[in-house]
Amino acid sequence: MMISRIMMLAGLAFLAAVMAAGTPAMAQQTTGTPGSPSATTTIPGNQLPAPPPKFSGVINESATQSKPYWPPRLVPPKGAPNVLLIMTDDQGYGVSSTFGGVIPTPTLDRIAANGLRYTQMHSTALCSPTRAALITGRNHHSVGFGVITEMATGFPGYDTVMTPDKVSIGRILSDNGYATSWFGKNHNTPGFQVSTAGPFDQWPSGMGFQYFYGFMGGETSQWTPFLFQDHTQIFPWIGKPGWNLTTAMADEAIHYLRELNAAAPDQPFFLYYVPGGTHSPHHPTKEWIDKISAMHLFDKGWNDLREQIFANQKRLGVIPANAQLTPWPDEGSARLPRWDTLSAEEKKLYIKQADVFGAYAAYTDHEIGRVIDEVEKLGKLDNTLIIYLCGDNGTSPEGTLTGTFNVYAGYNGMTEVPLDINMAHYDGWGLPGTDPHMAVGWAWAFDTPFKWTKQVASHFGGTRQGMAISWPARIKDKGGIRTQFHHVIDIVPTILEAAKIKAPEVVDGIKQAPIEGVSTMYTFDQANANAPSRRTTQYFEMLGNRGIYHDGWYANTTPAIAPYASQLGVKLPDVLTGYKWELYNLNEDYSQYNDLAAKRPDKLAELQKIFMQEAGKHQVFPLDNSTFQRFLTARPSGTAGRNEFTFTGEISGISPGTAPPFMGRSFSITAEIEVPQGGAEGMLVTQGGEPNGYGLYLLQGKPVFTYNLLGMERFRWEGGQALTPGKHTVVFDFKYEGPGFAKGGTGVLKVDGAEVATRTIPRTIAFTMTLDETFDVGVDTRTSVNDADYSPPFRFTGKIEQLIFKHGPEQFTALDRQKAAEARTRAND
Repeated sequence: MMISRIMMLAGLAFLAAVMAAGTPAMAQQTTGTPGSPSATTTIPGNQLPAPPPKFSGVINESATQSKPYWPPRLVPPKGAPNVLLIMTDDQGYGVSSTFGGVIPTPTLDRIAANGLRYTQMHSTALCSPTRAALITGRNHHSVGFGVITEMATGFPGYDTVMTPDKVSIGRILSDNGYATSWFGKNHNTPGFQVSTAGPFDQWPSGMGFQYFYGFMGGETSQWTPFLFQDHTQIFPWIGKPGWNLTTAMADEAIHYLRELNAAAPDQPFFLYYVPGGTHSPHHPTKEWIDKISAMHLFDKGWNDLREQIFANQKRLGVIPANAQLTPWPDEGSARLPRWDTLSAEEKKLYIKQADVFGAYAAYTDHEIGRVIDEVEKLGKLDNTLIIYLCGDNGTSPEGTLTGTFNVYAGYNGMTEVPLDINMAHYDGWGLPGTDPHMAVGWAWAFDTPFKWTKQVASHFGGTRQGMAISWPARIKDKGGIRTQFHHVIDIVPTILEAAKIKAPEVVDGIKQAPIEGVSTMYTFDQANANAPSRRTTQYFEMLGNRGIYHDGWYANTTPAIAPYASQLGVKLPDVLTGYKWELYNLNEDYSQYNDLAAKRPDKLAELQKIFMQEAGKHQVFPLDNSTFQRFLTARPSGTAGRNEFTFTGEISGISPGTAPPFMGRSFSITAEIEVPQGGAEGMLVTQGGEPNGYGLYLLQGKPVFTYNLLGMERFRWEGGQALTPGKHTVVFDFKYEGPGFAKGGTGVLKVDGAEVATRTIPRTIAFTMTLDETFDVGVDTRTSVNDADYSPPFRFTGKIEQLIFKHGPEQFTALDRQKAAEARTRAND
């Protein structure tokens, strides 16, 4: 008995020591009787996970002579707020009505009216990097995201792998007792790890998010998305006409909040909500298209729109009274046509493009509002910190100079889509059957008052984001405006300070690199409305374009070439010495209008030196202004080096990065099948769908191969007779007429060794497949490569004994490979 008492006292002493360890932001908090089922505790937070307390009860030979002891339930500090972190996609400073835009965003307006608007918040200029910085509190290069996942190279700042010494806010909050979830876009899992083989440490679950409902990669159709629930692909749109992910995601978040509230009403939540809107393809519902079209917001064109947004911004006070509107790009690779030079039919098309984009933005904001409404219905709004970022970078210029009904036309080398081809899709623009993007002129206008667009880190058109924050229990200066200079890396420390949780020193035994952001919570108090920014220095870099902010001054390079211009035949300047630099006094020049480089070479030299220091500190080296070369970098892959793939039975959902390659090369497909009595039909194998791709299938028993060239042409081979019951071998053999990209070739369809159809086609897909369609055997999981023939899932009604895919070597020339990589750059950012 004495031994048992000594064990109990020792255990209690150990627990007390654990509770007192570290240097937490506030004293350890415990509730209830220690050892009882209702007891709770916070943790010091310096070590994650916290060491488990030893058993502090009594153990004897008999249970009747022993005393149980439950470890206390882990909870965040008292008063810790719920956190709703929201970020939209590809929206520059002039998109939202909250920051002077003409597109109605009443939800963002509501957050701003109930809290604060920030007029100098910044991103990295591209999506994956901004998202990595946002959820880690560290600069994008520091966490390996100097580029998007599809451009990863083997350098620490660019490999797109978040190392375990830099854990995310999801992991920190989860280990401190928060319920953590992620809804929407995930562009932070390396492309070579998007498969059922994992590993999953770079998926949301491995980043500390206990629940994930969203899509993988840079973009997806909102009608048939590349959608996951945790690690499993799901297809909730099947049998539901009109289903759209933008609404479904809000529904799922609302359902999650209700379930969480029912199970643990007092547990704080951290919900990371990042919808696909308004990244291409622009997919709002018809209801929203009709609503925005009826408002005639864009009828006067993009030049007039800039003037209107600029005036609104001054009226709202979200730009200074002395701010100047930067000039329209009339020269060089950045040159864009002025609205008054366009034909009537061009104007009609471009207005439609903007209407659909505007509808998508308004629709996305509306669905975000439904999630916030649910927080309010649950009685949790007062103590919920809502951070709403309008965009992860500037508005996208990737829709070509003309816009396109199919974004993959631009991604496959078409810098301009013929007007008649686009107009053929005018009535259905944005609806199922199109995957559209808008002309670059609109992107430049939606970044008012700044120059440039997404991809350009040197100028605020690529990096300035409107942001609103509300927290009714804490922020009392409702409707206030804050002008301090901040960056997305400052969001994590803001959340941690609000929750009274410290950044961990050690996680899973690994010493953590310091958080690089600074909290914005000092701006929550009205007394600090005009306080100096606590972020005094911030570097920017993307694809060689760079900038450096320091104490109100900003120096930056001039882009060598516009992101929407072809780089073929263009010799880029030396990345270290060949760029022109500009200099701005942001205290007097909000929009980077008045370049002072010639007048203040001393200040410019000072800032250039600071940039080099920051670059060395944050893994920015080696600087690299290449684009397509990086796409050609060899990366880890489970299929690298293989030229033959064998599949049995029905298999679906193989991601594009691990599917057998077929573009720019010869290939053959051999399907050994068994047809039952009564015949069979259905898909044998497919990759792609509505935007581009191929499919080999039986239609009313006849073998058919369809090659979909960007939705503009569909080439078809068909056997003459239905296959009889029994075993058969169906082969499609394609000989590519290379070398060169997008060359034609001859396809031969065979059944049991006999040719049944032969056809030569003049051209093929140049460079890149759809990002959200998968490689499927025995079924088609998303959209059809030929909707005149069938509708998914078009499951094969016979039996696939074996399907063998063989491919030859790529037949691109060196120049072709550059073109391919340039197209993939546009496709994947």
